[in-house]
Amino acid sequence: MIGLEPQTETKDGVLSSLSLLNAKNLACWSGGVWSGRAPAEGASGVAIDTRALQPGELFVALPGSRSDGHSFVGEAFARGAVAALVQAGRLPDAPQSGPLLVVNDPEAALRRLAAGLRAVHPATFVGITGSVGKTTVKELLASMLETEGPTARTPGNWNNAIGLPLSLLRLHRLHRFGVFELGMNRPGEIGPLSDLLCPHHAVMTPIGPAHLEAFGSVQGIAEEKANLLSRVPADGMAVLWRDDRWFDLLRDACACNVRTVSLGEPGADWIGQAVGREGLRILEVERGEEVELPCPVPGAFFQVDLLLAAAMARGLGVDWAQIARAVETYTPVGPRWQTETQAGILFVNDAYNANPTSMAAALRAFGEMPVRGRRWLVLGTMRELGEGSHKFHLEIGRKAAAVPGAYFLATGTQAEAMAEGARAAGLPEDRLVICADAEAAAHRLLQEASRGDAVLLKASRGDALDQVLTIWKQGMSGA
Repeated sequence: MIGLEPQTETKDGVLSSLSLLNAKNLACWSGGVWSGRAPAEGASGVAIDTRALQPGELFVALPGSRSDGHSFVGEAFARGAVAALVQAGRLPDAPQSGPLLVVNDPEAALRRLAAGLRAVHPATFVGITGSVGKTTVKELLASMLETEGPTARTPGNWNNAIGLPLSLLRLHRLHRFGVFELGMNRPGEIGPLSDLLCPHHAVMTPIGPAHLEAFGSVQGIAEEKANLLSRVPADGMAVLWRDDRWFDLLRDACACNVRTVSLGEPGADWIGQAVGREGLRILEVERGEEVELPCPVPGAFFQVDLLLAAAMARGLGVDWAQIARAVETYTPVGPRWQTETQAGILFVNDAYNANPTSMAAALRAFGEMPVRGRRWLVLGTMRELGEGSHKFHLEIGRKAAAVPGAYFLATGTQAEAMAEGARAAGLPEDRLVICADAEAAAHRLLQEASRGDAVLLKASRGDALDQVLTIWKQGMSGA
């Protein structure tokens, strides 16, 4: 293992020499060869997009069907890249303006770089996967661990074969913890990501029918997700939701210590109970301690996420006071239950993603919110559900009809199915509108929503339903 060098401090008080990505390691880990001179200074990070590249980073030129990173090597150096990793035989035509690290396969080299850095880094690593709540648990847990020491985390949802390596390559020498989420779209993805991460511990969020089209059954999804648990070493810890239908399958995949959380059911190591709409009382059974934490996001789905994060943090030595402070400062990432009030109307923007589990949870939480006026449900498509898509959208329509005071604007390719379900559940026709797209839904709200109303926006990202709020604001400013 590479020893940690003493910190050095510049005249501006900024720590330097924190990166392990020096020229020797970059070449060794990637399997590449420097063309010409090697950079004198190590890279501060890695980027694959010149628009996001920061001075001092290594630019990795990934070939692509829509754009080829090799076309942007010159721009990368102009933006301050310390070096560029390129494919053999595809060196830039322009005169070399910076150090080039030449490899056979840039994407494979990116993964090898991440694996090399991970192998020498002394931090404690936690992997998170599941069908819903991965990013929420990741953000909560990372914030809790940050109270103990510097903590690296997945930026946004960089959780796939490209995103995870890029996330790992943000590690610097001072990080004590790394919290990374693992996502998937098809079978066979979680295992390789887990092998790259080599987690010491893992958290499994609730399992549900997300990406069902590629798996055929929810059991197939659970089995794929369990590949993370099987990679946790015997001296590690896995935190599981005991109320999950697939709990037994997930527990059986573990060779490590299994700790469990539950909302109210006995037998778990941490048991949560809602306190009104804005609090969660947690009993830590082993110690007999009971604490109350704030719930900045309403609903049982957030309570489960909070329980999972708090349990892992406790297992890693974080005290309850620090956990509480971290929760108090929690802010959702992206359009995940982001609330704002405009012209007296409360908008809940939860349009980041959607599957049957998260959609039902959002409807329950929204229906429990105190609202003086009408509740507008602007719901779009839940994607990648395969042959069962129509059935799942019918059921969401039925659940939408059960929301108190609901006015339902159905959009997307499955709008008719959701409307059919809502009608079957008794929602009156004058409370149901099928909208062609986000723009049509926004204009309907401009015509009919009024002060005291609340609006929920929920759909898969491909529907871009968050544009409803943008268009609505534009319409209000032009009114």
